[in-house]
Amino acid sequence: MTVTQEPDRYVSFEGIDCEGNSKLLMCMLKKHLEDPSKNNAFWEMFTDKLGKAERGETVNGIQIDELFLIHAYINNLQEFFEDHEDDVAMTLLKKIERECC
Repeated sequence: MTVTQEPDRYVSFEGIDCEGNSKLLMCMLKKHLEDPSKNNAFWEMFTDKLGKAERGETVNGIQIDELFLIHAYINNLQEFFEDHEDDVAMTLLKKIERECC
């Protein structure tokens, strides 16, 4: 009998899709930010950094990606998704934090 366990990053990153989940979370965020009432100067700055990450550009000389941005701005993302009652995005954010950050 085999017991299925959740992936554990401290044992192995095998079975953990940090990159795919990070990209998915950023797509969820972008959908929210298409609504001007949910956007502000902070999220415009974040979106600019996200665009650079997607294009493979550096930010302040550092190569970043979606996971880097999630890790750096996890509290802002959590507050945003809570404020907009996006439980699906919150669940994914918590999964990324637990497995990848």
